Amino acid sequence: MPFGRRRNRIERSVRERGVPPEPQVRERERDETTGPWDSADAPEDGVPRVDLGSLKLPGVPGMELRVDVNAQQKVIGASLREGDSLLQVSAFAAPRAGGIWDGVRADLATSAGGQGGSLTEREGPFGPELAGFVKASPPPQPGQTAPAEAVHRPARFIGVDGPRWFLRGMISGPAAETPEAGAALEAAFRNIVVVRGTDPMPVREQLPMTLPARAAEQVAAQQAAAKGRSGPTLDA
Repeated sequence: MPFGRRRNRIERSVRERGVPPEPQVRERERDETTGPWDSADAPEDGVPRVDLGSLKLPGVPGMELRVDVNAQQKVIGASLREGDSLLQVSAFAAPRAGGIWDGVRADLATSAGGQGGSLTEREGPFGPELAGFVKASPPPQPGQTAPAEAVHRPARFIGVDGPRWFLRGMISGPAAETPEAGAALEAAFRNIVVVRGTDPMPVREQLPMTLPARAAEQVAAQQAAAKGRSGPTLDA
């Protein structure tokens, strides 16, 4: 059952008892029938997804799934690449009451400005978002020994507040410049499933990601063969 329908049923029930709806039910204004999905409400749509623990990312033909893994093979980031465009995703713990995207947007805009970038708030397909440019170093190339000089790169920050979680995406490259160019990465973002889990976590702490056993072996082999790359790739 889509989360939106369940929410309506809950609201009717509490109104009948004369109890005001909980803050997180009243404040969360988003389309919960099209994704991104909470694991409790994810549809059986046949979309192949790579299980990274707290995130299940769709395998999309023509897109390359990359994960950032530290020396201990701990996943610290994940992204989908389409040509020269990139969608980086992270999920964070959120409170039961209300969401955190409003505060996160303000922090991102301030941080970008302090680092030589510029982000402006606007309305997007997922609600309020930030768009502009950030200053970042391009990913290292094979054989590169020194970090490349940071450049201005078009970027969009999109976010969705879910039940006790917040999903953030950063679209960079050509896909951040026009709605048409960003459509495929936006569709991929909608197909993400977030697995919050039941453990208590501090607000804004990143939800832990893991690698499936086969993927962990693949990553270990890639790390041994190609040290210094920005991140290993997985076969989606």
